[in-house]
Amino acid sequence: MDKLLFIKIVYIVSAVLFMYGLKRMAHPRTAVRGNLYGVLGMILAVAATMWSDDVEQVSWIAGGIFGGAAIGTLLAYLIQMTAMPQLVALFNGFGGLASVIVAGAMLLLPGNQPSTSEWVATALTGIVGSVTFLGSTVAFGKLQELDLFKNPRRLPFPHVVNSMLFVALIGLSILMIYNQDMYLYVVIVLVASLLGFLLVNSIGGADMPVVIALLNSYSGLAASATGFVISNNVLIISGSLVGASGIILTRLMCQAMNRSLVNVLFGVMESGSGDDDDDVYSDVTQTAAEEVAMMLEFAQRVVIVPGYGLAVAQAQHAVQNLGQLLEEQGTTVEYAIHPVAGRMPGHMNVLLAEADVEYEKLIEMDHINPTMNTVDVAIVIGANDVVNPCSRTDKNSPIYQMPIIDVDKARAVIVIKRSLSPGFAGIPNPLFALENTSMLFGDGKQMMLEITSAMQDA
Repeated sequence: MDKLLFIKIVYIVSAVLFMYGLKRMAHPRTAVRGNLYGVLGMILAVAATMWSDDVEQVSWIAGGIFGGAAIGTLLAYLIQMTAMPQLVALFNGFGGLASVIVAGAMLLLPGNQPSTSEWVATALTGIVGSVTFLGSTVAFGKLQELDLFKNPRRLPFPHVVNSMLFVALIGLSILMIYNQDMYLYVVIVLVASLLGFLLVNSIGGADMPVVIALLNSYSGLAASATGFVISNNVLIISGSLVGASGIILTRLMCQAMNRSLVNVLFGVMESGSGDDDDDVYSDVTQTAAEEVAMMLEFAQRVVIVPGYGLAVAQAQHAVQNLGQLLEEQGTTVEYAIHPVAGRMPGHMNVLLAEADVEYEKLIEMDHINPTMNTVDVAIVIGANDVVNPCSRTDKNSPIYQMPIIDVDKARAVIVIKRSLSPGFAGIPNPLFALENTSMLFGDGKQMMLEITSAMQDA
């Protein structure tokens, strides 16, 4: 069989493995196996690429593979599960940067004369890849709560500035393609990097799950464009899969937060007015771990609602222990998962899975809301905006009509927070002052341990 034909067949097999793996990742039970299918597809694709090159190039590829594998393994061991969103943001950025470097390197190859279509693909790679890299870097800073990125900062007339930068990129790209000037590629990368910085820096922390999904899509699109630059079919296919799946996930996240994709693309976060904190929290009821334990002793159905505060307190194992104790006494325990709870899509699922909580007990918002009025006790740990009833009643609220978990309909609600501080939306939560709500102030992990200890001592 011809060598080139064999490599193309391997690429097709790799693409099929990518698609099949993506399909298997749609369900928690098969997600790990789906991930392995994707890994196998990438191994085959890399092996075929190495076989198609000469020995000197293979040595460089092998060096990159082992170096990258070492860095990836080190990160996997050092990064805590609570910091997984930051790692995902970095990976998105690295993907964009790799595309920018590969496309630029093709322009420097001796004797290389790119066609017009390859110049177009190179310009597109430079723009999308650079926006992805700097945007992901800013997203990492926000997720890590670095002082430089904590609060959204906007230039005067941000839409005008971003639009001017975008028009400049189009003009520079046309100029580069027309003149076939490789040095303009550097200018495109710099301008696109500035655009990526400005776009993501203006977005508040509440939109970070959407931003991560969007940047993931960008990294795929950049990789796909790079595939056209280097004429690599498997890179085109894999990048397209990542780009398409990222866009779909972004749309789902936008729906979950009641935001349009245009708002996210242009870094718009609508603000609204709300009631004064003193008025909202005038009738807050405070409780203690012992009182919560007494309530749980007689509860037949308990729903736990995790939020980012759970991740910060690293309370997932303490939550699992309490859930196991409740189940031993015959209580039905479920976990209500909001699509954007935490800092990335699936953040709460990952944390609870780390604590060996069974997937069947993780109930999505749409499935658990119709039965929330039959819940004896709902325990909210570190969640705020995703349980704020303002979304249903206050038209002036920035989260108006955002789907929430209807914990206020439970017979009793226990909210575990360090204080009455607002969530990312920056507004008070009337849930905290409802008659059926009691506030348990303190660290999420410590409070769960105290509740567990009180139940065991009873």
